[in-house]
Amino acid sequence: MRELALHILDIVQNSVAAGASAVGIEIDEDRDKAKDLLSIAVIDDGRGMDEDTIAKVTDPFYTTRTTRKVGLGIPLLKTGALACGGDFAIESRLGEGTTISASWQWSHIDRPPLGDMVSTMLAILLGSEEIDFRYRHRVGAETFAFESAEMKEALDGLSFQTPEVYEWLKAFLTEGEASL
Repeated sequence: MRELALHILDIVQNSVAAGASAVGIEIDEDRDKAKDLLSIAVIDDGRGMDEDTIAKVTDPFYTTRTTRKVGLGIPLLKTGALACGGDFAIESRLGEGTTISASWQWSHIDRPPLGDMVSTMLAILLGSEEIDFRYRHRVGAETFAFESAEMKEALDGLSFQTPEVYEWLKAFLTEGEASL
């Protein structure tokens, strides 16, 4: 995948498929030369995975899907992170959920760009309104964060797909990301 935002979308789709009711997305960019790190974590409260599945999930020829015989998202994420001086980890417990985290050396010449997080978050929010999403993106000392549950409460039953709500949501995300 050319952008890390697409990896985030892929992992969130896995979380949704695993029955998550809440998903957290955390992005930390520490451009300081001492740390020089871009970290991403997706945390869900879905079904979780057993030890055997955790061991297999980074194999591109393993998938739980019946529509195809390969699952490239997580293996590509792991390979890309490790190739760029970063790290990759999966923590999961059956019945409790899963955390997938990856990091890259921020200044590494081969690190993919983060990509369009506004469009990614819009796709996530509009595609799974029943799920509560927590989003936090930190760049240095600046942080943009929100929780979809608070937005839903303020909207009092209006869908994110309502045209006026969608336009507001897009402007809110655009302004928040630009503030970083």
